[in-house]
Amino acid sequence: MTATDAHLWEIDHPYYCSEGSYWVPGTQWHEVHNEYTSWADFLEEWGSADEDYNLLFRWDWKRADPDDYKYEVEEDPDFKIPGDHLELFYFMQRKARNMSVFVEVSENDEPNVREWLSGKAEHIRKLWEPLLDNRDG
Repeated sequence: MTATDAHLWEIDHPYYCSEGSYWVPGTQWHEVHNEYTSWADFLEEWGSADEDYNLLFRWDWKRADPDDYKYEVEEDPDFKIPGDHLELFYFMQRKARNMSVFVEVSENDEPNVREWLSGKAEHIRKLWEPLLDNRDG
C-alpha cells in the first residue's frame, strides 16, 4: 500500500511535533495554538491563509485508542471517547514563530482534507524542488 492508497489516519509519520511553542508562556498560548471543532470552522478562518506567511510543514491525523480510555468508560458508561482530530503544524515565516492547530475531523472529511493537504504539499515541493529527483523521468 502506498501513501496515496492509505487513509490519512493510517499514515504514521516518523517522530512527532509538539503543539504550540516551547518559547511562549502559557498566558500567551492562544497565540501559538488554536483548536477548531470542525473542518468547516477551520477552513473559514485558515482556508485561504497565505502559504508563504503560514507555511504548513507537518500534519498528523490522530485517532483515539479506546484502550486509553478504559478507566473513564468503567467509571462513566456514558463517557464519549474523543473522535479523530487533525494536528497541523505551521511556521509563520514573517515572524519566525511556530504554531499548531488541532481540528476535530471525521472520516467524511477525508476527501476535503486530503485535497487541501495536497495543495500544501505542492507548496513545500516548490521550496525543495531543486534538490528533489525528477519524478517524471
